Amino acid sequence: MKPDLKVKIGSLTLKNPVITASGTFGYGEEFHESFYDIAKLGAVVTKGISLKPRAGNEMPRVIETASGMLNAIGLANVGLDAFLSDKLPYLARTGAVVIANILGSTVEEYAEVARRLDSAEGVMALEQNISCPNVKCGGLQFGIDPESAAVAVRAVRKAFSRTLIVKLSPQASSIPAMARACEEAGADAISLINTIPAMAIDVRTKKPVLANVTGGLSGPAIKPVALRMVYEAAGAVKIPIIGIGGIMNAADAVEFMLAGASAIQIGTANFVRPMAAMEIIEGIEVYCRENSISRVGELTGALEVRS
Repeated sequence: MKPDLKVKIGSLTLKNPVITASGTFGYGEEFHESFYDIAKLGAVVTKGISLKPRAGNEMPRVIETASGMLNAIGLANVGLDAFLSDKLPYLARTGAVVIANILGSTVEEYAEVARRLDSAEGVMALEQNISCPNVKCGGLQFGIDPESAAVAVRAVRKAFSRTLIVKLSPQASSIPAMARACEEAGADAISLINTIPAMAIDVRTKKPVLANVTGGLSGPAIKPVALRMVYEAAGAVKIPIIGIGGIMNAADAVEFMLAGASAIQIGTANFVRPMAAMEIIEGIEVYCRENSISRVGELTGALEVRS
């Protein structure tokens, strides 16, 4: 019997729990035209969108590391106007579930982007990024303090009528406290984690490899940290959790679901294996069949912890 892979995130019903992570999938065109029908995904999260275009940090800004990668892109993006006119219409035509990742340096910027996307056809949900570690202002200032986070989330909640996901930073002093603050402010779901601040040094030149000096570490190297934080968040709130961090295969995805995630996001794996998301969907289905699981939601929070 074919297992039911559908999951519920706020008002969204996704056909499966596999979502592509912001910043690792562009705006979907390359994957849809070269690799697979992106409408087969649970959802696509867009590259972060700011009110005005951003050039991002100087190059070099990406480097491979042991078991992962460092990036200091700096939230480079086309800006809201170009997203609405050039990127969203293409995404809408694919039939994919579109989650727009949004960012801002101020509460007012977050709210304005959310307000304009609320009337945009084709955007089913927002992922509010309060967690980027590789820019000099904005985002992270809201991601490390529960009170500041709540103010930003309330502003976006007031401006946007559909599903609101808030993306948390691993730099928060207390993930449970951050998750509860976002839930109380109106978030429908929590996604975590974003990348972990890190750096690399070229021993020949004695200089940092990244022009920004530091960047965000992603990939398998951060998976154990992400898994622990997802477990903590899931124990603190009643809203769904979306797990992110070093998920490379179906077994990784199942681990996150057992820890409490209702869905997962694929990030760095997209760079290594463009078909990774499709492989993971198939692998989750195989796991469910082999373990007599009729509904994938049965995995969420099913971790057996010794008392």
